Amino acid sequence: MIGQRDTVNGAHFAFTDRWGGVSAVPYEELNLGGAVGDDPAAVTANRELAAKSLGLDAARVVWMNQVHGDAVAVVDEPWGERPVPEVDAIVTTRRGLALAVLTADCTPVLLADPVAGVAAAAHAGRPGMVAGVVPAALRAMMDLGADPSRIVARTGPAVCGRCYEVPEEMRAEVSAVEPAAYAETSWGTPALDVSAGVHAQLERLGVRDREQSAVCTRESRDHFSYRRDRTTGRLAGYVWLD
Repeated sequence: MIGQRDTVNGAHFAFTDRWGGVSAVPYEELNLGGAVGDDPAAVTANRELAAKSLGLDAARVVWMNQVHGDAVAVVDEPWGERPVPEVDAIVTTRRGLALAVLTADCTPVLLADPVAGVAAAAHAGRPGMVAGVVPAALRAMMDLGADPSRIVARTGPAVCGRCYEVPEEMRAEVSAVEPAAYAETSWGTPALDVSAGVHAQLERLGVRDREQSAVCTRESRDHFSYRRDRTTGRLAGYVWLD
């Protein structure tokens, strides 16, 4: 259920795998995405199971309506009855409030400055990485008192550069913006490494405490992958502060 978990000075980071939930094929088992065609009751149950396994209240987890952009929302409570905004990063100073990001090949980015008490979650697919969603999230954190030298960054399971094949023109366009994303597949064709691009952005902005998951979602049957399966579930990354 929780494939990876880390705690640093009261900042908690967690990434799910696909097991331990109630969703049926092709979303088996722990699909946490509500907009992929799965039974809504199963998604709700899965979110409750995942939250419980982390010691969280599912009602106190903030989700996003992700659209592959660079918009950021600062939050201090769940959306409740309000519409979930179209953003790809959320930031909070509310300790104990968990922020969540959904992925199935894109790079989930979790950030926290435990001293300032600021946390963020960002969804960095290829378009979001190019648009600068991660730098935008960092700027929002800094506006709330975070210092890049104190920020802890964790990126979760994502499609790797050996598997993310793209047309040569796309590779050229993306690498012109972020050279670190330039990659080649294991079979010798043009590719992109979004996670490498994200980490390069974080490094340039002064974030030193960074860790990248070794899991490639396309290669791992323990994780959902849109590129591999098309109709599939979504993984989640969670970040919160004590």
